[in-house]
Amino acid sequence: MVPTSPSKEDQSIGKWTEGDPARRAKWWYSTFHTVTAMIGAGVLSLPYAMAYLGWGPGITVLVLSWCMTLNTMWQMIQLHECVPGTRFDRYIDLGRHAFGQKLGPWIVLPQQLIVQVGCDIVYMVTGGKSLKKFMEMTCASCTPIRQSYWILIFGGIHFFLSQLPNFNSVAGVSLAAAVMSLSYSTIAWAGSLAHGQIDNVSYAYKNTSAADYMFRVFNALGEISFAFAGHAVVLEIQATIPSTTEKPSKIPMWKGALGAYFINAICYFPVALIGYWAFGQDVDDNVLMELRRPAWLIASANLMVVVHVIGSYQVYAMPVFDMLERMMMKRFSFPPGLALRLVTRSTYVAFTLFVGVTFPFFGDLLGFFGGFGFAPTSYFLPCIMWLIIKKPKRFSTKWFINWACIFVGVFIMMASTIGGFRNIVTDASSYRFYT
Repeated sequence: MVPTSPSKEDQSIGKWTEGDPARRAKWWYSTFHTVTAMIGAGVLSLPYAMAYLGWGPGITVLVLSWCMTLNTMWQMIQLHECVPGTRFDRYIDLGRHAFGQKLGPWIVLPQQLIVQVGCDIVYMVTGGKSLKKFMEMTCASCTPIRQSYWILIFGGIHFFLSQLPNFNSVAGVSLAAAVMSLSYSTIAWAGSLAHGQIDNVSYAYKNTSAADYMFRVFNALGEISFAFAGHAVVLEIQATIPSTTEKPSKIPMWKGALGAYFINAICYFPVALIGYWAFGQDVDDNVLMELRRPAWLIASANLMVVVHVIGSYQVYAMPVFDMLERMMMKRFSFPPGLALRLVTRSTYVAFTLFVGVTFPFFGDLLGFFGGFGFAPTSYFLPCIMWLIIKKPKRFSTKWFINWACIFVGVFIMMASTIGGFRNIVTDASSYRFYT
């Protein structure tokens, strides 16, 4: 009898029961990986989003987004092992199971790539701007360097870090990034509180044309949705946790996710509310740029932002690296190894660096990518997959909650994508490139 090779499902079960060496993470690993993925540059733009939404609508959208994305995070974690003996370690794997082998990749992959690549582009801009701000505050007598050069310096770091092989190898970087995110968020709201309200602070809606204001409000929705990321890489994070029949990975992963959302709340709400309280409608799209004193503390906060986005870039880039390397091996028969990593990862870093240097519009990029990619992956795609896979009873509470999330998420996606794109076009028309 001719021996047959084990099926993919058998291989998956074997990995599950025997223990894959890549699956050794503890529950707290998922906390700081999720914090690193979620709490990023977006938190610093929340007061700016509040300036267009106002107190009531702004707080409502923030609270609603926090609750909706916590629910969809729970759904993703539960669906990771919804088929006994199989682990959906990537968003695209779950998409294939929910939508079919042919349709799944077309629905999930573009959205996930937009989130991951979009985040990395924004982090290039944020890292470069924060480096520039740090140097200006610590060395007033130094010769000023163009912002484009600072973004290039920041990008240069990632040509080296991108050669780290997998999620576990960036655990130290990710932990440092998570600590930094909590630290600079605290400095942002504490600094705003210490600064106090500016003279003649105004919470009135900005005085601009009705059309321009509508697009800016749409963009503000995207900035808030950008702040609730994480979902695009949650399955990859959960894949690093060991799982057994007695103790499936969803238990420690959910514990880690709750910890991440608690940290999320104590970062986001104080920054958004106190930053808006202090500066009103005149707040910058990066609230740290408004703060000047004490100089050493604000300089430290900008350096913390740099450390954080270094880690965040890698967390979002790792799944893209994996996909690119699989494609190179499958389509071009490229042998795995150092040469493959050098070619694919360096090309990706160079691409995100080029786009970041060319379009360094922080707030507009947040709004555009927040709507185009983050709203689907964080707000409503998990709900659609839950309805297809779990099939909750029609008109039940879970059925209503999922459909409500889908409608809200689709509206945010359409509005913020339009608003963000329009604002990029408007701001680019008066911008001198590569300055």
